[in-house]
Amino acid sequence: MAIEGSLADVSLADICQLLALGRKTGCLTTTDRSNFGYIYFKSGRVVYASVLNRPDRLGELLVKNGVIQREDLSRAMEEQSREGRKRLGEILVGFGALNQEELEGWITVQIEEAVYHLFAWNQGSFHFNPDETPDEDQVFLVSLNADGLLMEGARRVDEWSIIERKIPSLDLLFKMVRDPQDQEDVELSVNQKKLLPLLDGSRTVTDLVQDAGLVEFETGKALYELIQAGFVQEFGKKAKAGERKDDSAVQQHVSLGQAFYKAGMLEDAAREFDEALKGDDFEPTARFRLGLITLKSGQAERALEHFQTIPDKDGVGYGVIRNMALALERLGRFDEVIKVLNQASSQRAGDPDLTLTRAIAELKAGNPQDARATFRKYRKDMGKEESPPLYYAFAVLAAAMAGYLDEAITLGRDGLKSYPAEASILVNTGAVLDRKGDHEAAEPFFLRALSSGSDVPPQAHKNLGDQAYRRGDKMGARAHFERAVKLNPSLGGDVY
Repeated sequence: MAIEGSLADVSLADICQLLALGRKTGCLTTTDRSNFGYIYFKSGRVVYASVLNRPDRLGELLVKNGVIQREDLSRAMEEQSREGRKRLGEILVGFGALNQEELEGWITVQIEEAVYHLFAWNQGSFHFNPDETPDEDQVFLVSLNADGLLMEGARRVDEWSIIERKIPSLDLLFKMVRDPQDQEDVELSVNQKKLLPLLDGSRTVTDLVQDAGLVEFETGKALYELIQAGFVQEFGKKAKAGERKDDSAVQQHVSLGQAFYKAGMLEDAAREFDEALKGDDFEPTARFRLGLITLKSGQAERALEHFQTIPDKDGVGYGVIRNMALALERLGRFDEVIKVLNQASSQRAGDPDLTLTRAIAELKAGNPQDARATFRKYRKDMGKEESPPLYYAFAVLAAAMAGYLDEAITLGRDGLKSYPAEASILVNTGAVLDRKGDHEAAEPFFLRALSSGSDVPPQAHKNLGDQAYRRGDKMGARAHFERAVKLNPSLGGDVY
């Protein structure tokens, strides 16, 4: 069961405690419109966490803390770009740049820091989606006791509320005004020593986090102590960059939209993608995702506009083409569907799914002979592999409309051996028997369709109404016709 609510009403720590006590498995997502984060649970333990727009700093953390060399990181990133789905940490271990135990330790630090950061949010919303798990090919999973995270997180939230009095924004610049190392009685922490050479007034707090190789809390705490002691002062705010900032803002909206989309928060995702398009009207990811969102909401025309606006300098991708075909199909533009599917075939020749989609489009376009031939090709390409119910339902219609009634009935009976309760196959096979004049044999197919356990097919009621009317049972016919048009008011003029 999904859980959702407002962070103004209940803290994220309380939600995590509830999930831990209930030994829940799933994904807890949080958002405050400009930020997005998620924590994955497995049997009440935290296995992964991340916050959007906080860069994945594993490589930089390892370099800044002297665990690996900069050359190792560059080499690993190059290999990762070639391998695609291979994780950076795995590559570094494979190089011998660090061992598995060291890698797991630093990844645990990353995940813990993400959780602590999320605990500080006190506005926005949360949503728990049960049984959702992270992609283990993309991320490294740990197993952390939630109680320990909750205690440390509460301590940090309390301390950060004090730190914020001196460091209200991570965009602020700070500069050393007195060197504490000149005074013999001052003892500096390891983290303070890391910060001192960087406090020249040119770095924001965010820059200090990156350059010192520390986590956000450690940086803030060390900086706060130096400010309190009078060694460091605020030096203003960093000026905004022009065009580069604009590009970054577009990508930030895209990244946030992607996260919302993945979490099923489509309205929030659409808002972020719209914002991205204000900065770059041809941003391909934003256009594609908006196309999917509008298609899901039944706006096929608008979805098509998004898909057609995607730049094709590198060739429009297969996913775009397939969804463009789906939008055209919903608009009833079947001849165009076939042309688009031809384009898709040039990218994935021999894909049986494309062949099946094309056969259905040909049938809907009013070309049963072409559709029958394409269905036969699809069945041949599938070999011994079982075809889906969709194939049998439409192949029966194609054969019948092309004039091959016996072939259609055989196809229907074959399909029902594998899918005996599939309403679409039952209705279409019964309709062919009815058309052939075998009304008595057809009726059981329609009755079985009504009790198939799936959605009640209106065409089954319509056909049973025809059967009853033919027998002179006008009351029975009327009852079936009324049920048919209640389920589908646009079923056909002959019903009325």
